[in-house]
Amino acid sequence: MLAWSDLPEQRLADGGPLGALAARVVPAGARVLLAGPHDPALLDRLAHAKVTCLLRSHPDAVALADRAARVVVGGPTGLDPADTFDVVVAGAGLDAVESVEGARLGWTGVLARLAAALRPGGTLLLRLDNPLGVSRLVAPTPWYADRDDAAWSIGGVLDPGRPANREQLRARLAEVGLTTDADYAAYPGPGAPTALVAADALERRPTSGLLDAVLHGACAGGFAAGPVLQDPARLAVDALHAGLGAALAPGWLTLARRPGHDTSTGPALPVVLVQTGPPGVGVVEVSDRADGWHWSVTGGGADRTRPAPFASREAAHRDPAALTGPVPPGRLLRTVLLDGCLRRDLDALRRLLRGYAGWLAGRADPDGRLTGAVALADPDNVVVDGDAFAVLDPSWRASEPLALKVALAQGLWRFAVTLLTGGYAHPWPSTLDVAGLTVVLGGVAGHDLDRATVDTAVETEAAVAAALRGLDADRRGTLATELRAVTPTDPPAGPRSYQQMREAWVRQREELTRLAALLKWTEELLTSRERALRRADATINLLSGSLSYRVGRLAITPARLAKRGARAAKRRAREALGPKPQEEQQ
Repeated sequence: MLAWSDLPEQRLADGGPLGALAARVVPAGARVLLAGPHDPALLDRLAHAKVTCLLRSHPDAVALADRAARVVVGGPTGLDPADTFDVVVAGAGLDAVESVEGARLGWTGVLARLAAALRPGGTLLLRLDNPLGVSRLVAPTPWYADRDDAAWSIGGVLDPGRPANREQLRARLAEVGLTTDADYAAYPGPGAPTALVAADALERRPTSGLLDAVLHGACAGGFAAGPVLQDPARLAVDALHAGLGAALAPGWLTLARRPGHDTSTGPALPVVLVQTGPPGVGVVEVSDRADGWHWSVTGGGADRTRPAPFASREAAHRDPAALTGPVPPGRLLRTVLLDGCLRRDLDALRRLLRGYAGWLAGRADPDGRLTGAVALADPDNVVVDGDAFAVLDPSWRASEPLALKVALAQGLWRFAVTLLTGGYAHPWPSTLDVAGLTVVLGGVAGHDLDRATVDTAVETEAAVAAALRGLDADRRGTLATELRAVTPTDPPAGPRSYQQMREAWVRQREELTRLAALLKWTEELLTSRERALRRADATINLLSGSLSYRVGRLAITPARLAKRGARAAKRRAREALGPKPQEEQQ
């Protein structure tokens, strides 16, 4: 294929979580076959191995020739049957391996050819797209209407020649003599996943605050470029809580092994691999140990503590070195608060918010200020386990201390924005704006917040967000203006969901209806007052022209003059009897 390129347009630093996982699976000096198009950064992560690239595109072969030890063009039929490899990586799936030129093997035939290229004890890393994944469910156009040039094959459930779920994939792997070792759910999409989560962990821990935050963060950022039918982050979190986080994943990454004389199980695999935050931080991993889950950071930037330049002037920074030690257990505070709001459970909300505020107050210094990760501990980054609260990701840190009330107002303001713009039901009046609801939440938490404190918190939120996104001063000012202008009728930030936009439209219609009713009542009140004034004016005019009014005025006028004269005489007498200025000076 001389005029076609399969290299992915979306690329991640250091190959992203897929690169980190492949680097773990591939031992030093191993012979590796990269089957299909991959991010060139993946080759850099596998520099410790001898890599052969199997491609169907001549331009891609030219682009990767300097990075790989060997390049084979022409699809799986171009492989020498005598060549065997320690690891075969098909991170782009099998559809992009087979060329349109020559005999077609089909999905099953390509799998059999790659399995035959594995030596005994070798490992296959294979991607499979989910025909019923979150990315399919939120797509505004159906999968069967794809007319793009890259749509060489249709990945639906109608083709019996390819598996459509993990159970069918395991059966196909068993047919070619491979045993499945591990499955990873790929979010937000199978092509360039920013999060890989072990499928068994998604099934065993549906209430994990860590998994909640990982899926929500991956989907909130992964679908921001275009419209969606519904909020993918909300759908992914709901699937997690229902035990379907792996079943509804956009894709899966499976590790399978060919049985051999080597009885070693290979390196321990992480539970979670996720890439978040500024580029260069690396891939954050979570490993499963005897005493629970633990943090670790791989790739570039593990020793980086502050983004440059002008790090000292930024309101916040990320310190990957803080990602050590155990991952705190518990549920995400945001999720628990939303659950309490939906059920109108005021007792639970009061307990949670007062516990959250008390936990922040307990970590403040004697001057009532918070520093480090606790200063940025909003409900999106706090887990609650019974009555215990903890920061989930301690790498996000404030560069300068924050007042306790400002930090609390910042966290409550973010939750208020989520609650109102997301259209969630809650037990407080629907006429509250974001700042008003923040003040109410502060009262429930036992703190007397005012709108001035909320304004300061919004300024702090803008400064923190600008630092974490790498925005300059002008864009930071624009962001602060946008945050202050958020109203309950706005759709939530992030992907433009048709469902959420419709709900925002419904809220705007209800607000317009309320304002129209208020305007109508005001007009009726003004009309009634105007009519009363007209009647009073007519009565006055009528009375002022009558004989009795004139006689009464003639009778009252001498009395007014006499009263005025009495006041003047009284004033002159008081002045005459009072002390003279000269006497006062003496």
